[in-house]
Amino acid sequence: MSDSALRLQIGARTIASIPRRLVRVGLSLEQALGGAMPPLPPLGHDHGYLVTSLPEAIVPDWRGVLFERQRYTRYYVDLAAGEAAWRAGLSGQTRSTLKRKAKKLAAASGRRLDVRRFRTPAALVDFHPIARALAEKTYQEKLMAAGLPGDVGFVQRMMAMAGADQVRAWLLFIGDVPAAYLWCGADGTTLRYDYVGHDPAFAALSPGSVLMEAALGDLFSDRFARFDFTEGEGQHKRGLASAGVACRDLLLLRPTLANRGAVALVGGFDAAMRVAKRAAEMPALRGVARRVRRA
Repeated sequence: MSDSALRLQIGARTIASIPRRLVRVGLSLEQALGGAMPPLPPLGHDHGYLVTSLPEAIVPDWRGVLFERQRYTRYYVDLAAGEAAWRAGLSGQTRSTLKRKAKKLAAASGRRLDVRRFRTPAALVDFHPIARALAEKTYQEKLMAAGLPGDVGFVQRMMAMAGADQVRAWLLFIGDVPAAYLWCGADGTTLRYDYVGHDPAFAALSPGSVLMEAALGDLFSDRFARFDFTEGEGQHKRGLASAGVACRDLLLLRPTLANRGAVALVGGFDAAMRVAKRAAEMPALRGVARRVRRA
């Protein structure tokens, strides 16, 4: 799988990109927990590799340009430990917040949580168009083009996966109106947090959080050993996870002048963003930062 550019991003928003052909090597959660460097495929005419979720302790034997793009904890839920152990491991604040959000949403939806489950090919025929319509409204779709795909190729792969018991999906309705979706694909005995989103019109009711708790509750009686929150961090991941593995994303590029220049530009931009983030956390500048993000 190849990426066509190095992106300069502020949060989820890409403001510029540098054309580079990169072979993406993404480690699964099992590989990250295993703590070994995966074999790299032939590079061919591409400029280099983007290796994601590599455990922090691993330093690749690479004689070209090596650049660390980001560090994060890859969070997951240990489903094998059971629901009681998971809930006991949550902070008191998280448990209280989950309960409050579920109660508030239920009150707005006829005093019940209307969560619908999908896993078979026949059921996913009904799920996909509803979830796809929701995805088109989400920031994941508008800012990152990361909403649930609607193309024929994805639908065909989804049906094949469902036929092999490798899909779990959920919809949350509020007053019979679709409010949030979650689509997860399996990687062996690990279920991945692949596509998620909610209708912004219901944001005040936290439908995504309520649906996530309901989905995890279902999974403790399913066949999976882990629920993988995948790459990157987020408050909801930290709050719900029971464990994590320290990872980083690396660029491994050919030692050319163009690649060195690209890395210098990306590194300078990333450093500037870190400085700006720290400055935005100062009380006197928080209002300015909010106005800039809204602009």
